[in-house]
Amino acid sequence: MLRTYLLPLMTSIMSVELLFSLLQSRKLSAQVSMLRRFVFKHWSLLVVVFLVLSTFQISESHQISGFGYFGYADSTDIGLSSSKLLIKGGTVVNAHHKEVADVYIEDGIVASVRPNIKVGDDVNVIDATGKYVMPGGIDPHTHLAMEFMGSETIDDFFSGQAAALSGGTTMHIDFVLPVNGNLTAGFENYSRKAKNSCMDYGFHIAITRWDENVSEEMEIMVREKGINSFKFFMAYKGSFMVNDELLLQGLERCKALGALPMVHAENGEGVAAGQKRMIDLGITGPEGHALSRPPVLEGEATARAIRLARFVNTPLYVVHVMSIDAMEEIAKAQKEGQRVIGEPVVSGLILNDSWLWHPDFTTAAMYVMSPPIRKSGHAKALQAALSTGVLQLVGTDHCTFNSAQKSLGFEDFRKIPNGVNGIEERMHLVWDTMVESGQISVTDYVRVTSTECARIFNIYPRKGAILVGSDADIIILNPNASFEMTKDSHHSRTDTNVYEGRKGKGKVEVTISRGRVVWENGELKVEPGSGRYIEMPPFSYVFDGIEKADSAYLSSLHAPVQRRKAST
Repeated sequence: MLRTYLLPLMTSIMSVELLFSLLQSRKLSAQVSMLRRFVFKHWSLLVVVFLVLSTFQISESHQISGFGYFGYADSTDIGLSSSKLLIKGGTVVNAHHKEVADVYIEDGIVASVRPNIKVGDDVNVIDATGKYVMPGGIDPHTHLAMEFMGSETIDDFFSGQAAALSGGTTMHIDFVLPVNGNLTAGFENYSRKAKNSCMDYGFHIAITRWDENVSEEMEIMVREKGINSFKFFMAYKGSFMVNDELLLQGLERCKALGALPMVHAENGEGVAAGQKRMIDLGITGPEGHALSRPPVLEGEATARAIRLARFVNTPLYVVHVMSIDAMEEIAKAQKEGQRVIGEPVVSGLILNDSWLWHPDFTTAAMYVMSPPIRKSGHAKALQAALSTGVLQLVGTDHCTFNSAQKSLGFEDFRKIPNGVNGIEERMHLVWDTMVESGQISVTDYVRVTSTECARIFNIYPRKGAILVGSDADIIILNPNASFEMTKDSHHSRTDTNVYEGRKGKGKVEVTISRGRVVWENGELKVEPGSGRYIEMPPFSYVFDGIEKADSAYLSSLHAPVQRRKAST
């Protein structure tokens, strides 16, 4: 038996020395010396580990060619499935390519993607013939267990994520609100809230005030907590709203840290004035919400944020783009070469504001969100912008309050908690609205619902792809199956649904989260606490070349000019 392990062991020793030599030749001598000292100091322990691991080799009949990992070990892999799974015969779709192939998964990781994979009897097989096998959706914009306007959203991290999984979304990024402006306290608060999570998630953090402590905390969040984005509210005067001075300081700090600044773009002063105008006119119902914050206020704030970002020379992410006015400002900036990311949300792509005039308060109030759902015409323009790449990815702004919570504003629309559902409906609605209509391709669908989010927030190709080494977050979508959305069948805890009765084509029949089948045959199989926090590193691709642009700017100044003091 010793002979069985001796040759591989000696080969490994020689391979390590060969690696050291190669690294030495690449002028990494300091790193090599440190690594060499560690290896040979602990060599006896490594030998034992090698021998133990060798006893668990995969038998020849079960080996898969092309097997590999990216090395995404995570100490928080709670509930990670160790089973093997083969998805057979489907059309595997990535943002860059599609092909008929099998997908073999082991220990929650994609191990092989190729046609006709042969496996043993210990592997579970799912037949995906005639269906699309795609990366699970990533929702970049959610609010779970959020305290807001005197209430807390009805969906917490378990119910909201369960709803997401049943709709084909396998990861989301939620917004952490500071506690009295303190980022660390806010992060810890949301980490506690997420203890009952059942799928992967990440965090953005909102900045609601500015001082040296906040600046220092931002660095801690980026360096130690896996945060690479910060949100600034240009609306909600008296609570979250920041002024231009704070926004400029925040943009500068984000740029230095390689973190993406995000803005809720509405002119907060204008909104406050608009709300007062409606109340003075006696318009107190939900329709007053839309009338008080028209598209021009969204367009103005979007333009202002874009220009301030240009002044700082930093990328900018505009959340929930709801109007033609805001979209056109983004398009103009992109045409001029500025890096501006526009995020529409499903409600803005699908709905119009007519519901806000419904005579039943409960019905009208459930459509109250900010920025408001717009008049007919805006949705089609946003769809066109998504199809041409002006808008790059689709979120939901899932922020659910039940009818009792919404009724807090029965006599004053300013007290209606803002928010609509969407985390469960997004993948189906984008498919039916954009793919079935021919506005985008199947590969574009993967891009706008998953891949682009993973790239922007620097977790690609761990997420957003079906490639060897990627996390096995996968959906199987049947393009010929139909769906219907109702409050009685959805998995959110809210008792209303803004998409009530909507039918369409393209149904997610299977959802796989880190190799576990969590949604199949209309049955949800999830456990609280099985979720995992995903750290997102700074300096994603949107920062590429920023330093060169800064250098070009500085060299163009031709200043300061040396002058002599004028003679008297």
